[in-house]
Amino acid sequence: MEDVEDSVKLSIYRAARTIKRRNNSLYNALRSIYEDSIFVGEISQLWPDLPLLANLRCGLWYSPRFHSTCYFKSTDGHNNNWSFNTSRLNLHVVQLALQKGGCIIVDSTRKGKRFPDSMSKTIPIWTCVLNRCIARYRSKMLLDNSVAVAGKNDSSKLKQSSGESLHWDCSLHLPLWVSDVERASIEARLETWTDDLETIGADVASLVSLKKPLRPLWISQRTVIWLNEVPDHDSWDFTPIILLSASRSTELVQNTTTSEFSWSYISGAGDDEESWARGLSPSLFWVHAYDLINARPDSCNQKVADIVEKDRVYRAHRGLVAPQIRLNAPTLSGSLDELTCAELAVSEEHSITWLASTSIAIGSVSQAANALGIDCMLNCSQDSVAPSLQNTDMYMHLPVQNSKFDRFSLLNNLPSAVNFARANLGEGRTILLCCKDGEDVSICVCLAILVSLFTEEGTYDEGRSFNEAAITKWEMRRRLVFICKYVTAARPSRGNLKQVFAFLTGGRASSK
Repeated sequence: MEDVEDSVKLSIYRAARTIKRRNNSLYNALRSIYEDSIFVGEISQLWPDLPLLANLRCGLWYSPRFHSTCYFKSTDGHNNNWSFNTSRLNLHVVQLALQKGGCIIVDSTRKGKRFPDSMSKTIPIWTCVLNRCIARYRSKMLLDNSVAVAGKNDSSKLKQSSGESLHWDCSLHLPLWVSDVERASIEARLETWTDDLETIGADVASLVSLKKPLRPLWISQRTVIWLNEVPDHDSWDFTPIILLSASRSTELVQNTTTSEFSWSYISGAGDDEESWARGLSPSLFWVHAYDLINARPDSCNQKVADIVEKDRVYRAHRGLVAPQIRLNAPTLSGSLDELTCAELAVSEEHSITWLASTSIAIGSVSQAANALGIDCMLNCSQDSVAPSLQNTDMYMHLPVQNSKFDRFSLLNNLPSAVNFARANLGEGRTILLCCKDGEDVSICVCLAILVSLFTEEGTYDEGRSFNEAAITKWEMRRRLVFICKYVTAARPSRGNLKQVFAFLTGGRASSK
């Protein structure tokens, strides 16, 4: 009898898994993204002057055009895990808001919520801490200026100047669905987070010209907006950070029928792209969006396989990195001449980023082959490249695995990376550090090199200051803030940062 019951339970489980797999098909995901992108486009047109930013990685799927990207993690807003993450300051977002009067950040969530935790708590914490830090900096400036100008005989001006900062809103603005208990717990930590931001040496001075304090606003598909009463963003007494949740808040499968076929809506379909995208990137999707959305669901997988393979061949013919995607695809038909100008724009990447006067540049491996002004290259991706360098001794390939797959890969390769950098920087050569995306592994390698071979002011000293100082996590974070000032897309993983710290504190002998 028990065997029969177990068999029935197993059959129900298999049936449920089959239904879930069918509902979470590639076509359903892409169609859901496309439908949600229409809403994103409508909201962005309400404030056309505000730059549109994608919160990586999910948000990047929901519009064909973004002004920039940012990286706010939902885990930093999880209950009892609230954090102001000094590894992801996103100060470029404030700079954009300063220039344009605000910005719109796009993200979504699968969990049936209206907003992901990145929008409910992570970004509100971020805006509050920055407002408080700016207020502190302004108070100090006003106090110093008042003392210098007024002198000891005019205390009234001193009191008036120091009181100007009282008009700067430093309160925590959270959405109504966050409980009072959670709010109180977050508020109790704000002072510590503000101290942390000051301690790591963030460039707060560049943000002081912000005229109005930052404040988040929340918009979802359930938000009611009267189109004849949309306020101008300049009319608000704050700098708006509009948090736009692209997807519908539903946990139920919503079936939609067209004149030709039916499909099922997936809330937050852009999340966890490795599990469903089959090698398709957001940029490639938007180049071919019309064909993919108008294709039948049963032919979508084949179309995506063709698109991904065509892009791979295109890259290979031009000497770009072209990783092989393992898909069940037939022989590619058509010629490379069919690629449009839009596809060319997708394949080409932005330029590499130089770190002030350190002679170090950072970029993705796809940028490496055609990088200019580079004397030597340290490639930390799994893919090898053929750079145009003077000789092969100026190229080193260290195939570093991400910490998710190998907890010690970066740690084991850092001694070789630092030695390579020392040998070339000591000769006055410029060096390019690259990895798959130029956002994680190469950032961590650069951090290890900066701490090991440079002074805190950014002067190359072959490691003398490193040998004389005791490296702490705060010192490492200060150097990371310096890197992120130039590489705004940097998003080093916690696992890789731990390996860098382990190398700096326990691997000095191996780094010499």
